[in-house]
Amino acid sequence: MVRETNRYFKFDWITIILFLLLVGFGWLNIVSASHTGETMNYFDFSQSYGKQLIFIFLTFGLIVILLGIDAKFYERFSSIIYIISMLSLVGLFLFGKNVNGATSWYAFGSFTIQPSEFAKAATALAVAKHISDLNTNINNLKDQIKAFVIIILPALLVLLQNDTGSTVVYGAFFFVLYREGLPKIYLYIGLFIVLISILALKFGAPIIAVVVAIISLTMYFLNKKKNPLLQSLFIILASTALCFGVKFFYESILKPHQQDRISLWLRLEKDPVKLEQMKKTFAYNLNESEKAISSGGFSGKGFMEGTRTTGKFVPEQHTDYIFSTVGEEWGFLGCTFVVVLFVLLLLRILHLAELQKSQFSRVYGYGVASIIFIHFLINIGMVMGLIPTIGIPLPMFSYGGSGLWAFTILIFIFIKLDSNRINEW
Repeated sequence: MVRETNRYFKFDWITIILFLLLVGFGWLNIVSASHTGETMNYFDFSQSYGKQLIFIFLTFGLIVILLGIDAKFYERFSSIIYIISMLSLVGLFLFGKNVNGATSWYAFGSFTIQPSEFAKAATALAVAKHISDLNTNINNLKDQIKAFVIIILPALLVLLQNDTGSTVVYGAFFFVLYREGLPKIYLYIGLFIVLISILALKFGAPIIAVVVAIISLTMYFLNKKKNPLLQSLFIILASTALCFGVKFFYESILKPHQQDRISLWLRLEKDPVKLEQMKKTFAYNLNESEKAISSGGFSGKGFMEGTRTTGKFVPEQHTDYIFSTVGEEWGFLGCTFVVVLFVLLLLRILHLAELQKSQFSRVYGYGVASIIFIHFLINIGMVMGLIPTIGIPLPMFSYGGSGLWAFTILIFIFIKLDSNRINEW
């Protein structure tokens, strides 16, 4: 009887502790970001930190439910979960609430929920189910196309809702497919497209098209056996089309605010007056975030002692820019602590994924790690000005019930799947 009882408590507690540390430290920084210098009531549920406390409390109930469900349920009903999730995204076009230009929320009175956050877990389950059903590496073109459709469908629906940040996250599944045998050619093509796109915007489409043509023809004449003429011509034509296609997309498809963010990142604007105006309009958050982080120094100014945080210099600091609070009040040491926590969590999930005997569990584990990694990389890169500004929260850290619950679902489904391995007799 004791043995039977104990097996229900055999979960990977290292992952659980790392999760709790991130949630707890995140809440402390939400408190700081909401602090105005006056006396605070930590249980004021009209404030963001009070609401987040409710979300955290409800999270523990969600964890109990997720760990109480039989692990086989997640694999058996993964397709149904995915379909329901896609329907919830489609429903936004009819019943969604527009917030900051994105129709990504259902509103129930004062309570809102963002289904795109939960769609990531549903997609991870669907990808894991598809690949595990193959019972082999994903090296067949037909199987690859099916996997791409599973991933692209929610990404497209989210993009149509004008939520670019959440759309980018679905690129994380490339790492999952690559682990499961996706040919390296996709990696090379992806890197080539990204590189050519950036260079075409920075230096101009005609110049980059000519440079690629010269390089391709040079490689052809140097080694005709390894570089057939048709292959070189195809690269030239494809590169030229990509260069001018990116320019058209940037100038004609992207909205002005999206153009300005990319322009600021790549320093495309030549007019100093307009550049300064763009910085004040679109880079204000970033500039203030960088100032807050740099002002923290090595050890920070102390909990709720950040002058730029208390003075509300960084708009929406408790959400996408929460890392700037860490930088100002906890300094380099605090930033390092947060980064180490995320790295340890990612390494732990990947380690557990490789230990799985079930391919479904392994693929899902890689999906969890990849999604968290992309969120972590983009958010911190954005806050520090390393990548263009993209509205994307820091997992378990930023304010928001939908985000917290979505990552809770994502992680604790994997913990439940992993418990099957732990509890095998």
